[in-house]
Amino acid sequence: MDMKCILGLVVLLAVSAWAEEQINQVLSTSERIERANRNIVQSPGELYIEDDIAYRSKFERNADPCTASGCMWPKSSDGNVYIPYIISNVYSSREVAIIERGLQSFHDLSCIRFVRRTSQRDYLNIQSLSGCYSYIGRVGYEQELSLQQSSYVYYDTIQHEVLHALGFNHEQTHSNRDQYIRVEWQNITPGSSVHSQSLNLLNQETTYDYGSVMHYGKFGFSSNGQPTMVAIPDANVEFGMATEMSEKDIIQLNQLYGC
Repeated sequence: MDMKCILGLVVLLAVSAWAEEQINQVLSTSERIERANRNIVQSPGELYIEDDIAYRSKFERNADPCTASGCMWPKSSDGNVYIPYIISNVYSSREVAIIERGLQSFHDLSCIRFVRRTSQRDYLNIQSLSGCYSYIGRVGYEQELSLQQSSYVYYDTIQHEVLHALGFNHEQTHSNRDQYIRVEWQNITPGSSVHSQSLNLLNQETTYDYGSVMHYGKFGFSSNGQPTMVAIPDANVEFGMATEMSEKDIIQLNQLYGC
């Protein structure tokens, strides 16, 4: 390949990356996460990822490892919850700053405190892997949280995945979901479980929250471009458009951890 072709390819890749970034900037949290995780193929031996939730095996997804076995990060004697973390060195300084700002937002709103890991056994390993995902709650030892570089490191995406790591599932799996959302199952991409309802969630008995940063949008994981969720009784109610934690997200977090 001659130099002219190489330069042309470099320019093409740069334009493509710029276009991807422009698209992601106008997407909601759920749209961005879905885009990041679209068509991901996991290699043998890797974590099992479903939507944006990680499991150590395909069979674990049928259990409820969080509420069944206890998934909260422990509270210290001073009343704070210290969560050790490391950040991969593949991120740019700008991306690291965004990640740090997302973590810092929990300090400002709760008793959660993210601290750089020294020798702690249990910790979050924030990496740029294939897509964006997290375990639900503390699973012990090194715990991967993926924020794919370079188009998916955003403040709201970080809050969404960190809330998973703290023990929260998606809002549309709320136990009283069917009073507020009608799921259009015929429009959902086969294999997606993001709309599956759970009766055993850490929702702290709060009312349904259309504005949660954990809520997917009406076209989330659509197989045909048609809505997968419709608000009821008023179909015009917007949801899945959050760009940061809602007031109810913060209330649930503080209630769960006794902040």
